[in-house]
Amino acid sequence: MPDLPKAEFALPSELEAVRNERWRLQRERLAHSRFYQAHHPSAPITIPETIAGLCELPFTDKADLRQNQAAYPPFGSYLAMDKRQVTRLHRTSGTTGQAMNLALSAHDARLQAEVAGRAQSAAGLGPDDIVVHCLNYQLWMGGLTDHLGLEATGALVVPFGAGGTELLIRTIQEVGINAISCTPSYPARLAEVLREHFPHIAPRDLGLKKAFMGGEPGLDDPEFRSRLFETWGMQAMNSNYGVSDFLCNFAGQCTEQNDLHFMAMDVAHAELIAPDTDTVLPWEAGTEGELVLTHLDRECQPLIRFRTGDLIRLTATERCVCGRGAPRFQVIGRTDEMVVIRGVNAFPSAVAAAVNAEPALNGEYRIRLTHRPPYDRLPLEVELANGEQASTELTRAIANRLGATLRLTIDLSLLPHGALGRTEGKTRRLIRDYEQ
Repeated sequence: MPDLPKAEFALPSELEAVRNERWRLQRERLAHSRFYQAHHPSAPITIPETIAGLCELPFTDKADLRQNQAAYPPFGSYLAMDKRQVTRLHRTSGTTGQAMNLALSAHDARLQAEVAGRAQSAAGLGPDDIVVHCLNYQLWMGGLTDHLGLEATGALVVPFGAGGTELLIRTIQEVGINAISCTPSYPARLAEVLREHFPHIAPRDLGLKKAFMGGEPGLDDPEFRSRLFETWGMQAMNSNYGVSDFLCNFAGQCTEQNDLHFMAMDVAHAELIAPDTDTVLPWEAGTEGELVLTHLDRECQPLIRFRTGDLIRLTATERCVCGRGAPRFQVIGRTDEMVVIRGVNAFPSAVAAAVNAEPALNGEYRIRLTHRPPYDRLPLEVELANGEQASTELTRAIANRLGATLRLTIDLSLLPHGALGRTEGKTRRLIRDYEQ
């Protein structure tokens, strides 16, 4: 069926016909999914004729996929097509469990790039930009797949990857690069290398005016963005939200506001559920719940009612001032990253916002859990801003302010600037030492 390159500008109601037609074709593919016909915990599943009937079907979660792929390697029995039609393989990192093999057909790869391009374009990337892509190309979806999404905007893309930061700095200068695609924590590593090896170059001197980011919590915090702008002179945009098992990048903010636009309404069906009861919640502004996704157009590994583990708040369903009709939402946290402290739910995103608001800190933090729950206080390690000195009084004052903001007791450790280290990849903010 024809593509809808401007689908993000349509309201969901205006996409009803194309969504139903795509579901009709997807339903035929799912008839060939042995996973849903024989191996899913609730198999066999009767695939409904309409999208409206999806709410009656059981959920699929990450544990189901891990178990299935281990039993039916390499792609699992949820590969709903001949292996000869698979044109690309990616792998997840496996940092939170068994690494997963992700299969894409040529159609799937093109569709991913198109949807990702919508998100990056909305955030301000276009043909006048030269963007260096600094995510890992080694098997991870964030490398090649996100690269192709950047290319879909018409921008000139420099495929740099992770590591080699000194070479990156020289490349930015020599090529005249004005934009960077990276994780939110990477600029701190870039600044560290500048201080060590290029002390005559200030971050602003590199000329990076735009940053297109994703993959870590805290990016929506105004304090964090303000700090990036003050240091680098660049506008940081949350342009890369996705779920590797589903679509690598399907949401990003536009230049008119800070919430994420859901850019895949023509190829995906989204629901919100209450994580504790699995009850479907209304799809309306103000609703908070776990995001559940169903492919409406996917050849390899199509998923039905996939529980993402991401908790989101739907903020708007009307047309945005940017002209897009794509619904908007905020990411609250993850079900597997929530730490309960005496009945209060704490997420890394909320901790990041509180830490970034402290002028004596530089924004780097780790939540380090040394034992299994229950917890009566949040163990938090934070770095001091460059030039700040730790003291009992400062520790007590910051712990009290953070505790008041987060509504819980903080077990605070003040660390010197640079003590937590920097990385080119994703930074783990929540560390469970008892699992090691």
